[in-house]
Amino acid sequence: MTETPKKFRRRAEARPDEVLDAALAVFVEKGYAAAKVDEVARRAGVSKGTVYLYFPSKEALIEGIVRRAVAPIALRALPDLETYEGDPRVPITMLLTVLIQQLARPEAIAVPKLILREVLSFPFIATFYRNEVLDKVMPALIGLVRRGVDSGKLRKVDPELTVRSIIGPLLAHVALGELFGIMPEGGDLALDRFVANHLDILFHGISTQPAEARP
Repeated sequence: MTETPKKFRRRAEARPDEVLDAALAVFVEKGYAAAKVDEVARRAGVSKGTVYLYFPSKEALIEGIVRRAVAPIALRALPDLETYEGDPRVPITMLLTVLIQQLARPEAIAVPKLILREVLSFPFIATFYRNEVLDKVMPALIGLVRRGVDSGKLRKVDPELTVRSIIGPLLAHVALGELFGIMPEGGDLALDRFVANHLDILFHGISTQPAEARP
């Protein structure tokens, strides 16, 4: 008597994710402007009314995609970034490592690809992404770098501009590959090699310690 209700609850709990999976696939395939909620519903195997039950608009769908894929990563990293008092290179390495592990999944890399492609045509996406992610992560990273400078663990660099140097190359790397089709040798984004190379260059530039002492 209880098995069917339990299955129903599990199915209902999974349905928002199924709708977001379908929406991401449709947005990537059709583009945000051309995508229709009807098609998202068909792809998810639900009615249009069910889609609207969880996400009342196309805007809500793309916000749900971003919040699910990106914001949790940022929020998990925030406590360490805001309170860490040791060598700043350790949490920076951990943050970028976790990020590339997430982006290595095809469904995850589709999210920044979608954002980069659509953000100029639909400014609300940029505003939402800034509010949900950048306005939370960037101040925490700036504080981390500032504490590293104040403690003498990093050279006297500009904390705000240094954070742009930490984040910017990864965004540019994804944009070169996914928007312009300029891939590293091997035919894929090679995210692990890119981040290792990026951190090597970055830490040589901002560290006060010799290379042998780098983490």
